[in-house]
Amino acid sequence: MDEEELYDEFGNYIGPDVADEDDDEGDSEDDALENAYGAAAPGEGGDDAMEEDEGGEEDASMAVVLHEDKKYYPDAEDVYPDAQTMVQEEDTQPLDKPIIAPIRTKHFDHVEKKTPVTPYTAQYLADVSSNPELIRNVCIAGHLHSGKTTLMDCLVRQTHSFGSKLESEFEKKWDMCEDMRYLDTRIDEQQRKLGIKSMPMTLLLPNTKGKNYAVNWLDTPGHVNFIDEVAAAMRVSDGLLLVVDAVDGVQLNTERVVRLACSEGLPIVLCINKIDRLVLELKLPPQDAYFKLKNVIDEVNALVQQWGGVVGSCVGEEAGGELTPANGSVVLASSLFGFSFTVEQFATVYADTYRNFPAKELAARLWGDFWFDEASRKFKRTAPPGGGVRAFVHFVIEPLYKMFSQAVGEDPKELSACMSTLGISLNKKELTKDVKPLMRTIFSGFFGNHSGLVDCVSKLLPSPARASEPFVRLNYTGELNTEVALDAMKGTGEGPLMMQIVKLYHKPDCASFDAFGRIVSGTVKVGDTVSVLGEGYSLDDDEDMTVKTVTDLWLYEGRYRIPIDKASAGMLVLVGGIDDSIIKTATVAHNGVHTDEQCIFRPLQHPTRSVIKLALEPLNPSELPKMLDGLRKVNKSFPLLSTKVEESGEHLVLGTGELFLDCVMHDLRQMYSEIEIKTADPSVSFCETVVETSSLKCFAETPNKRNKITLISEPLEKGLAEDIEAGLISTSWDRKRQATFLQHKYDWDVLAARSVWAFGPESNGANVLVDDTLPSEVDKQLLGHVKDSVVQGFQWGTREGPLCDEPIRNVKFKILDATVDASPVHRGGGQIIPTARRVAYSAFLMATPRLMEPVFYVEIQAPADCITAIYTVLARRRGHVTADNPKPGSPLYNIKAYIPVVDSFGFETDLRTHTQGQAFCLQVFDHWAIVPGDPLDKSIVLRPLEPSPAPHLAREFMVKTRRRKGMSEDVSINKFFDDPMLLELARQDADLQAYF
Repeated sequence: MDEEELYDEFGNYIGPDVADEDDDEGDSEDDALENAYGAAAPGEGGDDAMEEDEGGEEDASMAVVLHEDKKYYPDAEDVYPDAQTMVQEEDTQPLDKPIIAPIRTKHFDHVEKKTPVTPYTAQYLADVSSNPELIRNVCIAGHLHSGKTTLMDCLVRQTHSFGSKLESEFEKKWDMCEDMRYLDTRIDEQQRKLGIKSMPMTLLLPNTKGKNYAVNWLDTPGHVNFIDEVAAAMRVSDGLLLVVDAVDGVQLNTERVVRLACSEGLPIVLCINKIDRLVLELKLPPQDAYFKLKNVIDEVNALVQQWGGVVGSCVGEEAGGELTPANGSVVLASSLFGFSFTVEQFATVYADTYRNFPAKELAARLWGDFWFDEASRKFKRTAPPGGGVRAFVHFVIEPLYKMFSQAVGEDPKELSACMSTLGISLNKKELTKDVKPLMRTIFSGFFGNHSGLVDCVSKLLPSPARASEPFVRLNYTGELNTEVALDAMKGTGEGPLMMQIVKLYHKPDCASFDAFGRIVSGTVKVGDTVSVLGEGYSLDDDEDMTVKTVTDLWLYEGRYRIPIDKASAGMLVLVGGIDDSIIKTATVAHNGVHTDEQCIFRPLQHPTRSVIKLALEPLNPSELPKMLDGLRKVNKSFPLLSTKVEESGEHLVLGTGELFLDCVMHDLRQMYSEIEIKTADPSVSFCETVVETSSLKCFAETPNKRNKITLISEPLEKGLAEDIEAGLISTSWDRKRQATFLQHKYDWDVLAARSVWAFGPESNGANVLVDDTLPSEVDKQLLGHVKDSVVQGFQWGTREGPLCDEPIRNVKFKILDATVDASPVHRGGGQIIPTARRVAYSAFLMATPRLMEPVFYVEIQAPADCITAIYTVLARRRGHVTADNPKPGSPLYNIKAYIPVVDSFGFETDLRTHTQGQAFCLQVFDHWAIVPGDPLDKSIVLRPLEPSPAPHLAREFMVKTRRRKGMSEDVSINKFFDDPMLLELARQDADLQAYF
């Protein structure tokens, strides 16, 4: 067809249909794919193609894959076959938290990255520790900043090598004469520059004869708020090394430590530390330095005698005597300059030099009233004519002074020549050091190791084998004639396992604890199954007992641990795997061995009380479970901390002081709960008491009207409450022994002394329940049937008093009459217990009730020109000074005072402000005092934001305490008085008005 016929006159195509180019291209592509993949169109050999696909799998990889089905990366199931994949349409996690949180490592302690090098192997140390005769368990205690931890640094330096100065901070600080405080292992201890936890360390130390002893040192805090840590350390120790500052002498915590050691029956040796201060700070003449040292020793001896303490003595010697350098019980030291010595060790230096006399003979004449006559070359008991120098001053103090003066002021060349005559070689680098590092090099080179200190400890303090019997007699709560007790008193590794746990140390993750304690007898191995007996365990009630498996055993070395396979009697070890059921202390024994006679060791006895309260709540209420878990852990960590939940739901922690609670809150927030916690203003614990005898006989009937109890209350004799709390009298004694004590000391009559039913609110509580009924008036047999119920009601009532739910104290409750139903059904506990509580309350309210508040004893050190300001600050806080004396040999005064705890918050800051930082104070609970005023006087009007006068304080404290606990403001008498009792009160009131 011609081209013209294909188009009309307008140019439109009118020819035959022509295939579209796109279709042609598509067909060509399909053809190409068909040729390439062998695919057939439907109806054209499709069956053959299907048969080919089914028959050969090698062509499956060449199949066409759609875009949405293509896989560029493997699925999660392919890479992580065990992982669970979750798909969520919206975020369930806040944007400020990562989807996968990083692994957090808690860093609250200084831990050695690698074990330091020691001159002995860990196995040798463990072998020596397995011999009780070669072990000494020593508690190092003293006042704050007396140099206990730096003295331990000297022993660590003697036994450990930490590498070069570039590698080790310890070596660097030792060379620069700086305090390392190696056993202050916590970071906050280093920052605060004071110890918070007692820390054990086992060292192998030689004495002067080269004999090695495994000495378990327990370094304790010096602040009086942490006296509970000292109590825990003393319980597992066999002796006390009392460290006293040569300048400060006996101070507040020194007295507390000596008193605690005397109550635990520990022999005492003395270390007078920082003797360099006598030379470099006070610049005392040698003769005055002697008298200062003698004054310190006399003060300590007076304390030991006052509390009936025991001075360390050699084996075979009678216990007693006094602390004196002459018998080796006093060590002189300067932990700053790295030396310590005894008089005998100093005498040995002379004996080795002159070689013509025994060192012991010279040592016996180097202390006390001995003078050396240079003309006759003899020692005399009296001073030579014209005066003279004592032997101690001549042979000990003056050489020390000369060495100090040489090191400070001598030319390096002359110093080197002088020191070479003493056997001390100084190189050029050492001669160019500053004065302090130079003096540390000289004195540590002159005295060598601390063998004199080891001599004192090894000779005068008992080994565990020798100390086990008095330890068991004092602390074991069971019968002493049983097989378990007799084996424990032998203190050998062959008997049944007896171990007391006294401390819990947190693991690095702060999620659990390791238990630290002393093995009294027997042997424990890793993998042993043991019974952990809590403080509430008894032969009659074994609820507080769990069975655990020992997973680990370590010797605790402060900043590192030495794992061991087994431990035997006398050793102090750290035990893993048994901490779950332990709260404060526990007794550990092998499971299934002597279970019918196994008893516990008594819990720790603390010389102070937790009287300051702090109310807590989480910032985010949903985090309350975390806070509760943290409270449980921090309660395990601090021996004297107690936690409590009020009926209002308020969570409280109770501690000994502001610093104590500050450390508790740091641990709770940072280590154990890791949440924000709000705290209220601190408050204090109160007690309730009476000052007169009940004005009438108070009675109460049981709800079924079949029983009736008549009671009166009166104040307890002065001092009896303290004796009960100290354990000087106990309900476990027989009646004759109790009666003898009460008759002779407090003039009780025979009938009352033999009729003591119970103490309350605990077995050592400061209230007494006395059966003062007569057999002619009361059926004693029926009364005996309800005795337990009456005692429970009495203890319930004294635990929560009627004024503001605080414990009752110093009250004697007398049962004057009782009507008891003969049928046991009508005199059950449900009838008697609430009635006994109610009648106790009514008798209490009829005896002029009063509030008692805790009082702190304060010791302040300050210059003389600050005393007036101190008096002013104390007077504004209801405090008063009891003594202000100059401290001998120093420019400071020692002020002793009392201040109510409720007014003590912020006292230390206030004191430093008014004295320009020159005064330093420490406070510790001392006694309870009656708050002035009547708490039930409703005529008193409390005005907000105005301080109440003294007569209104009791009312104010009671009302505010009741408000805080969610109680009504006033005590309702209808709650505690029966209707017949109210009618009797109304009748007596009417009679009284008619009389007047």
